[in-house]
Amino acid sequence: MSDDDRIGPEPPPIEQSQLAALVRGRRTIARFLPERPADEVVMRAIEAARWVPNHKLTQPWRFHLLGRETATKIVDLNARRVAAARGEAAGEAKRQRWSAIPGWLVVTQVLDPDPLRAREDYAACACAVYNLTLSLWCEGVASKWTTGEVTRAPEFHALLEIDSTVEDVIALLWYGYADEAPKMRRRPVSELLIRKP
Repeated sequence: MSDDDRIGPEPPPIEQSQLAALVRGRRTIARFLPERPADEVVMRAIEAARWVPNHKLTQPWRFHLLGRETATKIVDLNARRVAAARGEAAGEAKRQRWSAIPGWLVVTQVLDPDPLRAREDYAACACAVYNLTLSLWCEGVASKWTTGEVTRAPEFHALLEIDSTVEDVIALLWYGYADEAPKMRRRPVSELLIRKP
């Protein structure tokens, strides 16, 4: 029996106000301070991520924690792609911006040939990424979930040694300590809620 199979004491309940503050307070951050958070913080976030619901317990997520060498190769790949599409200046600007990102994590989904299962697995992976970002936020670490064009490039998959017939990239997650404090707005519930008799 693994540790995951043991039933232990339940953790103390989180007050609704604490949960609401966490969910409402989390922000997508694109600018970070240079310091990279400790890997232990990311490992705790991955631990939290894997507890989301997933149909038939497929656990379709995989987490690729990138070191500086791999991240630099992705920065170079993206800069070359941007330069080819929009010119050298745009490529260099992108290189400078992406080079400043301290932490890199890629989340993939193991593909299922059944379309319904694949859709359910995608939803589970998206929930896992969200759990991960909330866990990071609890420890003062900000993140940005991106799915830019580079994540679909065959060269990107090759750099990460991902077989695109087996795994699909769900998120390129940047993380670090925030160097900005963006405001966030949401439409009121009254505009989003549809009641049925």
